[in-house]
Amino acid sequence: MNAKKTWCGAAIFAAVLLFFTLVSPALFALEKTDKDRKEERFFQLFQYVFSFVENNYVDEVDPKVLYEGAMKGMLDSLKDPYTTYIDTESILGLSLKDTTNGSFGGVGLSITKPLDSTPEKPAWVEVASPIEDTPGWKAGIQPGDLILSIDGVSTAEITMEEVLDRLRGAVGTDVVVQIRRGKKMEFPVTLKRALIEVPTVKFAMMPNGIGYLRIIEFTPLTAERVQEALDSFKAAGYKSLLIDLRNNPGGLITSVVDVADKFIDKGVIVSTRSRISYENREFNASPAKTTFKPQVPVVVLINKGSASASEILAGALKDYRLAYLVGETSYGKGSVQQIIDLLSGDAMKITMARYYTPSDANIDKLGIPPDREVLFPALTEAEEKALGELLQTTKLADFVAGKPDLTGAQAETFARELAKSYAVDVRVLKRLVMQEFYRTHLSPLYDIEYDIQLKAAVDILLKEDIPALLKTTKTVKELQDSAKPVVASDTASAKPAGQ
Repeated sequence: MNAKKTWCGAAIFAAVLLFFTLVSPALFALEKTDKDRKEERFFQLFQYVFSFVENNYVDEVDPKVLYEGAMKGMLDSLKDPYTTYIDTESILGLSLKDTTNGSFGGVGLSITKPLDSTPEKPAWVEVASPIEDTPGWKAGIQPGDLILSIDGVSTAEITMEEVLDRLRGAVGTDVVVQIRRGKKMEFPVTLKRALIEVPTVKFAMMPNGIGYLRIIEFTPLTAERVQEALDSFKAAGYKSLLIDLRNNPGGLITSVVDVADKFIDKGVIVSTRSRISYENREFNASPAKTTFKPQVPVVVLINKGSASASEILAGALKDYRLAYLVGETSYGKGSVQQIIDLLSGDAMKITMARYYTPSDANIDKLGIPPDREVLFPALTEAEEKALGELLQTTKLADFVAGKPDLTGAQAETFARELAKSYAVDVRVLKRLVMQEFYRTHLSPLYDIEYDIQLKAAVDILLKEDIPALLKTTKTVKELQDSAKPVVASDTASAKPAGQ
């Protein structure tokens, strides 16, 4: 009898679906557009499916489970890694609360993850940037590194929510991540979870009158901290400014606008565009908020870990020819998200607009090319293999264990010993030794000996004419236009986007 009722219910349900699919459009008011009719038809189909599953599934179903599944599926269908459903009781929702509060227990990595996983292209977690002075940063994890597994669980087949659940945890506990760097180098890294505080700005005077300003992330306090740095540099009589935006994952658009306004006295800093009129906004500079002297030469450092708000600042300074960009092409996140609270205490994060630099360029998935590219030397396959073998051992940790101090000379001596067994450049090995030491010690603000991008920026400030260089640079829009294919006859060629 029950089976008969179920089959009858299924038949009725199928008939209702067919009715609404074929007949319902004719029942709607004539003044409604095709889009309106389609929306109503699919909405009613969804309601019937929801109700039928709730009432006829073999086991009793919690309506909240169906609702959450539908929300996740709907937002995931947009194929936008920045648009997602947030259950406030989930680890993703708790993470959002933690970030809003300013601190959380974790490893300090800003990460992304593709939505789809295939055997040819597994959806491993990619590191966008490590947060400075956190366990991930001190362990030497780099932008572009892939996290293949967390405590032995592959990241390819688990959701971003599960990834966060496994990376976060009680302060002082360990988590082991398997890292892939380059094509073949793989090694495990044990990270001790720490209280991760949302960072903002660090600064110091370098030799030869260079003010070094590192903006780690754009928070409500960033503009105030940047002004403190500029005031300090001015009091010290600085001659030039080096702004380091490498590995800066972004932050608040209002914060980066406030920072940019200190350098730009008039004009558009950034604009946002959407198909929704109220999301179309222009953020303009105000002369009253400009505190930086344009006569001071400025170099900005960017890399593939520079994303979102940091790209807004770099793009604005580049478009107005106020700064010379050094390093490598930035990450390329040119979209703006909002957190929308829902009635059930949950929320959704959704892309509402795209932003454009002052020259009218959107850099999403493209990034901003530097005016002068400076790349760290790529390891050969043989070096990757040798380095991977070294990182599988405890030799680095054993060497630094118990040392209250470690000089560069001591690190280099040990690096030369390692080079006898591992065919890797001594400078790279020395850096790994110092990196291992800094995992448990206060690290310096900068390392000009190893950091060739920083050294190049310093050399440019000291030895070259920045105003003359700026006259030769292109805006972000000009770079994008010059990179577009130029069609000649039946063939097309692309011009390089660099300087």
